[in-house]
Amino acid sequence: MIPFLPLNRINSAFEPNFSEAILRVAKSGWYLRGGETEKFEHEFAAFCGMKYCTGVASGLDALTLIFNAYKILGKLKDGDHIIVPANTYIASIIAISKNNLVPVLVEPNKDTFNINADKLSNYITPKTKAILSVNLYGRQAEIAKENNMLLIEDCAQSAGIRPIGDAAAFSFYPSKNLGALGDGGAVVSNDGKLNNVVRMLGNYGSKEKYVNDYLGCNSRLDEIQATVLRVKLPRLNADNKKRYEIAMRYIAEIKNPDIILPQKEGNSVWHLFVIRCKNRDAMQKRLSENGIETIIHYPIPPHLQKAYKGSNLLYNKLPITEMLANEVLSLPIHQAMTEEEIWAIIKNVSK
Repeated sequence: MIPFLPLNRINSAFEPNFSEAILRVAKSGWYLRGGETEKFEHEFAAFCGMKYCTGVASGLDALTLIFNAYKILGKLKDGDHIIVPANTYIASIIAISKNNLVPVLVEPNKDTFNINADKLSNYITPKTKAILSVNLYGRQAEIAKENNMLLIEDCAQSAGIRPIGDAAAFSFYPSKNLGALGDGGAVVSNDGKLNNVVRMLGNYGSKEKYVNDYLGCNSRLDEIQATVLRVKLPRLNADNKKRYEIAMRYIAEIKNPDIILPQKEGNSVWHLFVIRCKNRDAMQKRLSENGIETIIHYPIPPHLQKAYKGSNLLYNKLPITEMLANEVLSLPIHQAMTEEEIWAIIKNVSK
């Protein structure tokens, strides 16, 4: 079987540095808000070309805290409309809803899978205060900042691409290009005020111990995850380059008239390689029979989830979103793939 993402194989490439770093933290006796996290925050901010970074517990928390902080800073208020692509993972939309803001679902471009920037003007009203741009599958959405509107970037799948938004949220879930050994996330920006509020919100709304200025939560990147990420970060660009090379092989060598390959144009770190096939389920079954594991990202769009039944989502008909949910299929792609695995996938998908 060719596994979709063998994390043990990927992480073993960082030994012995991995184990040495984890043991160092374990022996230190300091496991939260310590030196490893502080160093990683500085290193990751510089890597992203941004001034500030705050580590948090997950990518969802990163987005949720950004919206919460903007409300505290007076840039958003309850009931404001936030434009978001309809075909994103549900976490993007949950972060909006959790802050008593209104998600306005926009159809994607079926070729890039990202928000259709050409259609944005159709959705902007006086209530629209921000755009949540999602870099789905690792491809950066090509979107310009609208006047007097916040641009928040969901970079959960695009570590390695410099953010373009007022603030950006990252996930370090183990399967990500920059993955930890558990949950983790970060908020990056050039806004010192935003960064300070996000940091306080993630620490129970507190800057000084036992003094709470906001109704915050517990969302902190722990020292173990921070040290793992510090080991991985220097190699991220090289690992992303390997993903790019595999993606270019797939695009050049897979020959099958029944599938649509992703575009090679655009800024992407190829977190996922997603094809489209009208007989997707049959394709997935046949590949599994031939020893190739694939995954569907994502089979049910957020607006059709039970969690959002009768909710305050705003949208019209979403035929492109629903079509993509029925056609997309993710092939294995990662920096530890062997030549034999790459060729087997090309050969079987072509057949």
